[in-house]
Amino acid sequence: MADPQSNARLRADAGAPRSGVIHVRTRLTADFTVVANALAQRRGSAVTVGVAVYILSLPSGTPVTIAALCAHFTEGEILISRALRELEAAGYLERRRERTPSGQIRTRTYFYDVPGGTPEPDPEGPPEPPVPPAADEPPAVAAREEPSVALAGADPEAVAVLASLRHADARLVLSEREAVRLAPAVTAWLAAGVAPAQITRTLTTGLPDRFLTRPAGLLAFRLRETPLPAPPPPAPAARPAVPPLQTCDGCDRAFRAPGPGHCRDCRSARTGLPAAA
Repeated sequence: MADPQSNARLRADAGAPRSGVIHVRTRLTADFTVVANALAQRRGSAVTVGVAVYILSLPSGTPVTIAALCAHFTEGEILISRALRELEAAGYLERRRERTPSGQIRTRTYFYDVPGGTPEPDPEGPPEPPVPPAADEPPAVAAREEPSVALAGADPEAVAVLASLRHADARLVLSEREAVRLAPAVTAWLAAGVAPAQITRTLTTGLPDRFLTRPAGLLAFRLRETPLPAPPPPAPAARPAVPPLQTCDGCDRAFRAPGPGHCRDCRSARTGLPAAA
């Protein structure tokens, strides 16, 4: 008797896609992060999704400031800050001003794996409601911070030159610490007689389309490796004015003098003194 035959496809091939990605999955038991598909498949900027997944993978308490994120990613402050704003607008990121048990005001950052969640309780104690600014005090004044001692000790003219670079190229945004670190080199250029406008042109001309490092690193390289521009040459000394030609009233000889009169020989003859050689 013949063996029974089946026209059904093999079970192993039943789920194999004809095109597109084929996942090769590994069961992870440690060092993994659960990410919601709504976030992983979010339309828009890949930088925003990458920043969100990176923050989700960090342990609680890890700094997620713009400077800390720029130190990890190759993108600059503009793209990182834009990604944080998008995540905050979408409800994934929240910043709160809270009062600690000691009475100090601090800003806490909450990141939700699903927007609209409830933050976990603070291990230092239950957080109090956010402290609103006073009614007669504008929010900008309430959140104002005093400049650090390091920035106060830097050359203000050099710091002003560095801060103005963002007007020439919006990517050249520097933190306070970076400005303090670069200020001595700019001060040396100013002391050599280089004008602030010339420093700005030297630092912003011919920048690459994509920065592979922080803007401060690129500026530090240019300040260190670019020869100091030569100061403008001194203005030539003014030549003394040459008196015009005059005709001697005594001998009709031409001579140079500020006004009409007698030549040197005629003046000597009139006074009885020998003419000078």
